[in-house]
Amino acid sequence: MLNFSELARMKIAKYILILWALSSISCISKEKNCTNFKTGTFTFETLVGTEMETTTFVRNDTIEIDYFRGKADTSSIRWINDCEYIVKKLHPKNMAEQKAVHMQIMLTNGNQYTFDYNIVGQTQKKRGTVTKIKG
Repeated sequence: MLNFSELARMKIAKYILILWALSSISCISKEKNCTNFKTGTFTFETLVGTEMETTTFVRNDTIEIDYFRGKADTSSIRWINDCEYIVKKLHPKNMAEQKAVHMQIMLTNGNQYTFDYNIVGQTQKKRGTVTKIKG
């Protein structure tokens, strides 16, 4: 028969084991492979009003060319790190287009990445998903 101190030690060991297991699980994070998405051809779908619209864009390390509704638009890209960059239109047509956008890749999965974005200096973020189709 076990005495009180042996039971107490077994309970403590059990709790330590449970805490170790929980802390190990919480430290596991999905791997982000952002460098696979620095260059290539991509598509992005978004809801505009009641219509689902698709943008295709081609990106290299410093330039991104967007194709939307039959028109091309060029932006500069400045990478902050492998998973964050700033996009700024080279030929803005209005004040809103003059504002730079901060993009942050949050998760990568195969040929897709999920990103958060906001206008530089603003805190309200939006989320989107991009699919790499080439390159």
